[in-house]
Amino acid sequence: MTPVPIVALDVASTEAALGLVGELGDSCRFYKVGSELFTATGPSIVRELRRTGAEVFLDLKYHDIPNTVAGAVRNAAALGARLLTVHAAGGGAMVRAAVEAAGDSARCGVLAVTLLTSLDAEQAATLWGRSPKDYRVADEVLRLSELAASAGALGVVCGGGEAKAVKARFDRSLVVLIPGVRLPNSARQDQARVSTPRETASAGADYVVVGRAVTAAPDRRRAMAEVISQLKGVPAERGSLA
Repeated sequence: MTPVPIVALDVASTEAALGLVGELGDSCRFYKVGSELFTATGPSIVRELRRTGAEVFLDLKYHDIPNTVAGAVRNAAALGARLLTVHAAGGGAMVRAAVEAAGDSARCGVLAVTLLTSLDAEQAATLWGRSPKDYRVADEVLRLSELAASAGALGVVCGGGEAKAVKARFDRSLVVLIPGVRLPNSARQDQARVSTPRETASAGADYVVVGRAVTAAPDRRRAMAEVISQLKGVPAERGSLA
């Protein structure tokens, strides 16, 4: 299955976000709203995006006591979010509370964030008080994926380097979303574990999040067409703006 591309609206206003959506048109119908945009605009941006017919991935990475997270998730689902994130490190009870709250809407899926893709193995080991020489990112991601699966989450967020192991272990019981996707030869910026669209497709991703590779490109529609062609495993047509 070809992964579904999600473009990150990492901008600071409703006008900028809707302008980008209008520019990409039918080439993308799924958008990520993260902390920057949500803090600047509030819940109204989710409603505005839904009015355009686009799906919304609300990436606020909830991490709090179960009751608080449940309330936040219930409200996010009522806004029309199709996917949302919680931190797996919040624990099984918290993830389960989020899943139950989202279930009230019957269309909002909870994804558990395993390990931020801005962290490399040494940084993650330090964070968890482990020895870097004995620490493996893939093992940590699989451990947190097991927690997410046990709590009933729809899926997990992980790096492209770990996705294949997650798919091998959990098959269709967990969907996988891969952030930090870059076109070949693009700068990593603040991401430590990145993948190309073609690599994410090979790893079995269900969803991929693309940000600056598209939004900072001189020709955004052309960059989006290149992402889509790589996800499908076919070369982009010269001049294609699909």
